[in-house]
Amino acid sequence: MPKKSDRPSKSSKSSKTSKSSKKNIAIGAGVALAALLLGAASYSATRPDEPSSLTAKEEPAADVSADPQAGVYPELAELARRDAEDPLAQGRADAPVVLIEYADFKCGYCGKFARDTEPGLVKKYVDDGTLRIEWRNFPIFGADSDSAARGAWAAGEQGRFWQFHAAAYAEGSKEKGFGGDRLKELAKEAGVKDIGRFSDDAGSAAAKSAVKKDQDEAYGLGATSTPSFLVNGRPISGAQPDEVFDQAIEQAAAAAGGKGASGKGASGKGGKK
Repeated sequence: MPKKSDRPSKSSKSSKTSKSSKKNIAIGAGVALAALLLGAASYSATRPDEPSSLTAKEEPAADVSADPQAGVYPELAELARRDAEDPLAQGRADAPVVLIEYADFKCGYCGKFARDTEPGLVKKYVDDGTLRIEWRNFPIFGADSDSAARGAWAAGEQGRFWQFHAAAYAEGSKEKGFGGDRLKELAKEAGVKDIGRFSDDAGSAAAKSAVKKDQDEAYGLGATSTPSFLVNGRPISGAQPDEVFDQAIEQAAAAAGGKGASGKGASGKGGKK
């Protein structure tokens, strides 16, 4: 069965409306593409059992879809940054396929994807040079979401983003909140060496700016639920079954000329290796 995504309550969404209206991503037919990202064709699915601790602000979305046969849009593919020094990415900068993930550390379905699906994608596609994963902080569930996003960015400044990502998405982690002391605990668990610098970075204007850049990109696309993905310009919404991602990645790799990357593209700065 397809899996759903998390989305904020109506009050949370309304507080973000003015922010989304300020963002104007330079991609063609933006309104139509945003509708595709949200899932113009809806599906009905049962609520998965695994993320059992969803709060009232994490209502599973019933109006999103992920169709591996849906169109691929070059304008959306251009959102891939392919920065070899990006600490919030893993995989070769010249990989033929880029998966962009817009996610929130308070999102139960994002955690499900991180624990159940992403490790398999890394093993099957990142390790052989086919796939690059680029993270975008998309905090939509309030203050805790914002602080977790800034903490993740700060961990990335010391090359430990993906380790922080794993700690923050561990079973039961989000229920403990993402206050200042909790962020320090996660940073230590992630192997961040300079906790003082981490705290300074997490509270810095640079962290706020980086998170806002990612958030504005997502809102500019029309995204209102997490997780949302782009695979070489193909929109996928929600923590879908593994085969949805496998098919999208393999189709994108075939269209790009096959598996593996050539040239001297470096792996992401924050990669797990």
